[in-house]
Amino acid sequence: MKAFADLYSELDGTTSSKAKLAALARYFGSAAPADAAWAAYFLAGGKPRQIVPVAALRALAQRAASLPEWLFEESYQAVGDLAETIALLLPDADHVDTAGLAEWVEQRVLPLRDLARGQPPEVLMDALDALWRPLDARGRLVLFKLITGSFRVGVSKPLVTRALGEVAGIDPKRVAERLVGYTDIKAAPTPERFLALIAPESEDGAMQSRGGQPYPFFLAHPLQAPVDAFDAVLGGPAGWQVEWKWDGIRAQLVRREGQTWLWSRGEELITDRFPELAEVAQRLPDGTVLDGEIIVWIDGRVQPFALLQQRIGRKTVGARLLREAPAILMAYDLLEWQGQDWRARPQAERRAQLARVIADHIHPALELSPLVEADDWPHFARLRDTSRALGVEGFMLKAADAAYGAGRTRDVGIWWKWKVDPYTVDAVLVYAQRGHGRRASLYTDFTFAVWNAPPGTPDRALVPFAKAYSGLTDAEMRAVDAIVRRTTVEQFGPVRSVTPTQVFELGFEGIARSGRHKSGIAVRFPRMLRWRTDKPVEDADTLDTLEAMLPAAPARDAA
Repeated sequence: MKAFADLYSELDGTTSSKAKLAALARYFGSAAPADAAWAAYFLAGGKPRQIVPVAALRALAQRAASLPEWLFEESYQAVGDLAETIALLLPDADHVDTAGLAEWVEQRVLPLRDLARGQPPEVLMDALDALWRPLDARGRLVLFKLITGSFRVGVSKPLVTRALGEVAGIDPKRVAERLVGYTDIKAAPTPERFLALIAPESEDGAMQSRGGQPYPFFLAHPLQAPVDAFDAVLGGPAGWQVEWKWDGIRAQLVRREGQTWLWSRGEELITDRFPELAEVAQRLPDGTVLDGEIIVWIDGRVQPFALLQQRIGRKTVGARLLREAPAILMAYDLLEWQGQDWRARPQAERRAQLARVIADHIHPALELSPLVEADDWPHFARLRDTSRALGVEGFMLKAADAAYGAGRTRDVGIWWKWKVDPYTVDAVLVYAQRGHGRRASLYTDFTFAVWNAPPGTPDRALVPFAKAYSGLTDAEMRAVDAIVRRTTVEQFGPVRSVTPTQVFELGFEGIARSGRHKSGIAVRFPRMLRWRTDKPVEDADTLDTLEAMLPAAPARDAA
């Protein structure tokens, strides 16, 4: 544990990618495979589900540091991170435990979940109290980062793969392939799995058995050039495959050795949540991997993302939800066929074979993403303007001769995402909360509202509908923070209500009705586009503005 805590401190203390790479390589080059397995898991983004209730951790810190609740809360708001707050408040250790990371995670941290569920609170508190005492400040910080699921240290997965590739003496791209699915907690990190990550390539270059492992997802770059520059940037449309950009969940459907796996882009195994797609795979021959988008599809039309969202958080799906939100895989690429890796083949060849596969294995939950045809880029631009009416986000442009890469790379081909402009609305800042990390001392997380009626209406009021914390410069954030402090009306713990004086233009990608919000509306990915210092609060938009943006209600089966 000490070695991993020292690595965390070293990574957290520098912004140099070169220094981080060197630190990672030193750690993985010297750590025991069992410890390295868990280190790779956490550094690559793995997060076990919540281990201990947050209330128990707060109570632990208050008891051990002899603090009243109000002082702990003030400390937390000043620091901005729960794990760091607890680590700073606890007394120094009497001695430092020398056990490795694997022993700490497997024998001490993960068993806390059973104590939290099946034992009296006092038993859990005693176990937590004994847990932190043999750790120094660095170890305590990492311990509580792991327990709270907030382990982040400014290391990207590509940097981890480069370090592992350097230690193993193999191409980092090969490590990246092996690392896909590694952070799924259903298969806990083991020494054997770690050694497989860094194993040398077979001498004959034969494709090793992948089991249920997907391939790294190829990601698109945003296309932001004006349409009249497309010919100069892209050439003519003839060299491009143009498809609609579907608003769903990116996924790979894997069929090998008589088994099926459905993976999300976030490397989460979601097969059980989409039984209709598992049924699709049963019709596919072994050695087939499809890349596509999971969407809700009713009467030949994609439905709003909000309907799909009802299924995302559920591990089991009942008959009613299956009927009301039927999912399909809108397939747009073939990554493996007859057990052979097809990613290096041209996009056009993969597309042609994908069309044949789908035609030969017809299933109502499997569709081929249609190609869009047009004479020139201005014609495509006019078609793109119809995206919202069709329930899509714009176009995907894929070079016909491009291979399928790994991640957002340009070295083997290119995909562009040509999205429609976001929805926008002018909204009023009504609540503010302190940020986290380097923003812990500033009010940077804001709640915005619109008017519930036009100007001049009796009892006109502001109705909150969205929260946003990104889009402003650091200087603007500091300026808004000063206004929040100056115009605070009331304080509710970490949240302040403010006098409505500031208007912001918000952008968001989607909008839907929601019974969980007072406004009756929920938006996706809201962010601040600009600070409307030129606009008075009275001229901000209304609920009617948002209502007009709502998509048509999805069709419903009369049964």
